[in-house]
Order: sequence, then C-alpha cells, then structure tokens
Amino acid sequence: KTLDINYKGRVRVAKLAKKNGIKKYVLASTCSVYGFQEEIITESSDLNPLTTYAKASMMAEKEILSLADNSFSPTVLRQATVYGFSHRMRFDLAINGMVLGFYNKGKIPIMRDGKQWRPFIEVSDTSKAFIQVLEAEDDLVNGQIFNSGSDEQNIQIIDLAKLVAESIELPFNFNWYGDPDVRSYRVNFSKIKQILNFRPNCSIRKGARKVFDALIEGKLNPDDPRTITVKWYKHLLDMQKFLKDTEINGELL
Repeated sequence: KTLDINYKGRVRVAKLAKKNGIKKYVLASTCSVYGFQEEIITESSDLNPLTTYAKASMMAEKEILSLADNSFSPTVLRQATVYGFSHRMRFDLAINGMVLGFYNKGKIPIMRDGKQWRPFIEVSDTSKAFIQVLEAEDDLVNGQIFNSGSDEQNIQIIDLAKLVAESIELPFNFNWYGDPDVRSYRVNFSKIKQILNFRPNCSIRKGARKVFDALIEGKLNPDDPRTITVKWYKHLLDMQKFLKDTEINGELL
C-alpha cells in the first residue's frame, strides 16, 4: 500500500497534471530520503532511504522530475520534519508528539538514544515554501530539488526535547522509549535560501508553544484518532471490512 500511494499514486497525479495542461507541479517529498549520514547533506548528496516511505519518495522524485520540459515544470521539495498547529493535526510527528506527551502526562517522549539529528520546519513555513516555488520563474525551479527548512532548525532530539520543555515553562520529565533510531542526518538549506530567498518565520520554541496553547484552549482534541495517521488508516480499513461483512445488497444487517 505504501508504494501504491506514495510512489505510483504521486506519479499518476503528476502525469495527469501534465496531461491536463498544468504548468507547475510541486512534489511534497521528504529529507528522510537521505537516511543515516555523517556529513551535512545537500541536494546532491547520495540518497540512503531506510523506510518504505522514503524509498517510495525517492522513486517518485526520479520519475516525476523526468516529466520536465518547456511546458511542464516539476519541482521537488524535500521537507524537513514538519511540526505545528493545523486543522488536520498530527501527533505522530516529533515535536507535536512531545507536546502531546507533556500535555497528557507531564512527560516528554524521546526516542532513544537522543543523539540523532533531525531538521524541522513549521507547517506554515513549509506551506510558504510551496507558494514561493509556484510563484518563481520557471528557469529557477523547473526540474529542481530543494531541501525545505533552515540550518538553524537542525537539532539533536535530546536538545529538541529540552527546547520544547523550555517553551512550555512548566516542570517536566523525559520518557525514553524504543530502540536507538538509526535515522540521523543534518541538512543544508542554503539552496532554497539563495535561489528563492526562502526564510522560515517560525521557531521551534514558538511553534511548540502554539500547539500546547491550542490543547489548553480546547482547539485540539488530544484523543482524536485522526491525529495518528497509521492508526487512523488501520481503523478505516477495519471499518471497511466490518461494513462489508455486515452488508447485504448495500443494507446493514
């Protein structure tokens, strides 16, 4: 299913866009295509996808960029890990999950061993990056790959947890979990800054605090199953099977 959706599905949409006369197409890809690497990564670095999703993204990038010509301008945005308040909220992402853990139990969850590096970007800033690509001249973005984020928001997970805690300004504990995470990478974001003059507006501290305030103010439901994507999709598949098993001629038994 992951390959069907994140590789074949993305390529199909891009081809349909080109077929129907769309001039620009921006692929929402991910910095996770880089996998574990010691050195600071640029768009020309070797790829080392460690998950099926990252592999699907790598495959989609290659095929969609091959569609580039004078009438169709595809661009790849390799996004840093997204965080922040949104109406389609996700608590299965690092910063948002840390804030939720603090809100629920006063404990900030940290995947071992905490030394892994990750780049981050707030959801309104990654939206801004998409807009800037769409508004840019074709010769600047056609067939191009951009890392989407900022050098300042490359951070080790243990330091990220401390920063989230500082943003909330309340007593806390850490809750370590899982096996050591092998996905560790630091990303260089100078290309998007130099070519598109892209600069994020939101800091990690500010974005984390906004999520916490939204929980306190009741703008977010911490128990909403839709905020954990994999669990939600599994629930939908289970419900689909349940309905199929309890229907006769389109009517529930």
